Amino acid sequence: MGIFNTTLAKQSGYDLIDWNNLGFGNYFSDHIFISQYSNGRWDDGQIQPYEPMPIEPGNCTLHYGQTIFEGLKAFRAADGSVNVFRPEMNARRLNYSAKRVCIPEYNEFVFLDALQELIKIDNKFIPRERGQSLYIRPLVFGSGNFLGVHASDTYTLIIMTSPVASYYAAGLNPVKILVANEFVRAVRGGLGTAKTAANYAASLLAGTKAKEAGYSQVLWLDGVERKYIDEVGAMNIMFVIDGELVTPPLSQGSILAGITRDSVLQLAGSLGIKASERSISIDEVFATHAEGRLEEVFGTGTAAVISPVGVLHYNGETITINNNEIGPVAQKYYDTITGIQYGEISDGNDWNMKIKLNQPEILETK
Repeated sequence: MGIFNTTLAKQSGYDLIDWNNLGFGNYFSDHIFISQYSNGRWDDGQIQPYEPMPIEPGNCTLHYGQTIFEGLKAFRAADGSVNVFRPEMNARRLNYSAKRVCIPEYNEFVFLDALQELIKIDNKFIPRERGQSLYIRPLVFGSGNFLGVHASDTYTLIIMTSPVASYYAAGLNPVKILVANEFVRAVRGGLGTAKTAANYAASLLAGTKAKEAGYSQVLWLDGVERKYIDEVGAMNIMFVIDGELVTPPLSQGSILAGITRDSVLQLAGSLGIKASERSISIDEVFATHAEGRLEEVFGTGTAAVISPVGVLHYNGETITINNNEIGPVAQKYYDTITGIQYGEISDGNDWNMKIKLNQPEILETK
């Protein structure tokens, strides 16, 4: 079967999936990869059925939040194989986040091998429709059973997968974003550069209030001066001003190093787009809109890939960008990146990890 010990699920959830109404994160594939850390080392790991897991009430992560995660995708390629987009960057970023919250690093090569074996076993869960994919969620958490604020000495790594459609129900239709002026998410020296559960917990109240007001997400400002743009709750943010693509720099110290963000910046030259990383204030955004120079705004992230922003609201003022339509730069990036992911466009940067399915889809479990 593969390089890891594997126990196949006795029953499959495949037939319970509404493939015409996937949504995002509603269904899970039959298997997970799991590895345990104790006595100073990670074990070899194994693939086992997706099922409920016992947990102690005193589990340290439930109390102190020592957990990190990642998100990446697998796509059915035009040649019949499977493409996983830039997984080595996720492996690297997982370890960056791990160091930030005192979790032992995981071997990146073993991580990539486990990813491939898990996808091969559950390849039937990879959707066939364009715009859909298999979302892959690695996570690591402290598994110690104690009360007291200190790092655990045991950990669990899990890789799970989920067939998904678009992150936003609107798909590529522009979303409405509320600019936060009451809350902050992260500050320099905090956890903003790591993919930790704490960052997302910090965003929940503002996100809930935004949705109650009819907005999809919150755009966060810096936590000190409350004027410079950081990122949106689930994605990095890009602005097209006078034909130039502008995005906040990672040097602000509170922005996640997005993999789609990096891909957009790397592709800029080949697409004939001038791109720069610099601090940009919310006042500049609204001023350039008033002057007719703000041409597009869009988010970048694994879940949504490219998400155009049609409306921004800040301090009682609302602006509409590009007539609430997707702009040519956002469309070009979406077409290019998804074309690479699905194997329709030549992957000149060698970004796809290609998995050849040497066996037919496993349609029955044993």
